Amino acid sequence: MAGETTDSTTLQTEAEVEQEVTPWTVQAGKRGIDYNRLIEQFGSQRIDPALLKRIEQVTKQSPHRFLRREIFFSHRDMQLVLDNYEGGKPFYLYTGRGPSSEAMHLGHLIPFIFTKHLQDVFDVPLVIQMTDDEKFLWKDLALDEAYRLAYENAKDIIACGFDVKKTFIFSDLDFMSEPQFYRNVLKVRKCVTFNQVKSIFGLTESDSTGKIAFPAVQAVPSFSNTFPQIFGDRADIFCLIPCAIDQDPYFRMTRDVAPRLGYLKPALVHSTFFPGLQGPKGKMSASDPNSSIFLSDTSEQIKTKIQKHAFSGGRDNLEEHRKHGGDTDLDVSYQYLTFFLDDDAKLAQIKEDYESGRMLTGELKQVLIQVLQELVVQHQERRKSVTDEMVRQFMTPRPLNFDAARK
Repeated sequence: MAGETTDSTTLQTEAEVEQEVTPWTVQAGKRGIDYNRLIEQFGSQRIDPALLKRIEQVTKQSPHRFLRREIFFSHRDMQLVLDNYEGGKPFYLYTGRGPSSEAMHLGHLIPFIFTKHLQDVFDVPLVIQMTDDEKFLWKDLALDEAYRLAYENAKDIIACGFDVKKTFIFSDLDFMSEPQFYRNVLKVRKCVTFNQVKSIFGLTESDSTGKIAFPAVQAVPSFSNTFPQIFGDRADIFCLIPCAIDQDPYFRMTRDVAPRLGYLKPALVHSTFFPGLQGPKGKMSASDPNSSIFLSDTSEQIKTKIQKHAFSGGRDNLEEHRKHGGDTDLDVSYQYLTFFLDDDAKLAQIKEDYESGRMLTGELKQVLIQVLQELVVQHQERRKSVTDEMVRQFMTPRPLNFDAARK
């Protein structure tokens, strides 16, 4: 992506850097990601208190902390999902993972944690797409390696606790041979022009034809008849997609095409980006081991990374910090706790103590170290129990528990 050298005519100061968010590039502006700007740019809707109250009424439980804390902050047609569900109409969930590294990092967990919550609350089927074909096209990655990584990453996904009776995980390289999958891919490709793909995704004439053709592959799991093993030939099952907001361009295209094919538009709920350890201006990078906490890290590695690399919102010296307090909007350790510390009262107390100067940066980091060590160790224990046979079971096309009586 970025080169290592430049000249004075092309050098940009931090203040001049423009925000850019695409499925493959996240470039923050001077003050980080402006999510209000993304909502305006993408044409989505903010998840407001009225929608949160509606979710609570329908699910009969408090909204997930990701909703309470505006980590999932934007949506398309979430009200329609709730209307349909209350009206007895079924829906299913769809999310995915682009397998480009041996181990997933904490940021990769966010959509899966929330998707599992939705699966549990609504008791609905889930399909998880492993876009190994996409990573082959965009990364310096051999095709067989991308395929292998899809199965390795599937073990981390299964370790999140998904119900095998309600979850189908599939590799694109495997599933493209399914007749209905490829039929729907072709239907979408016929509806989308090269100019539209260039405009939506920022592709150019120098990009491979594989990149130009790929968006249709990510679109079609939004259509229920893509999965005849689960839904038969029904094309009227609504789809809800939890994802990071950088994936939205795929589904803006999908929502434009769907009515022309006689299919339902998918609904979406968007998350913010999980920041890298060095600062809250983008999302973690799997290519920089010091920007990320990986699910394969040891407890000692987690401790060292947070102590050495977690960006601090504290003051320059103890006296200044005690006097003026820390900045929780900038402090990565605090930001991580908003994702993983479930106790609202404890999080509020930490915020008050840090901003008042009563809590020091080192003390805040120690709280985070304990939270993440426990989380990662528990995940690693669950992953150890995921056998190759379990992976094959999750990744075999088959019927799922699906309440077709909701109609």
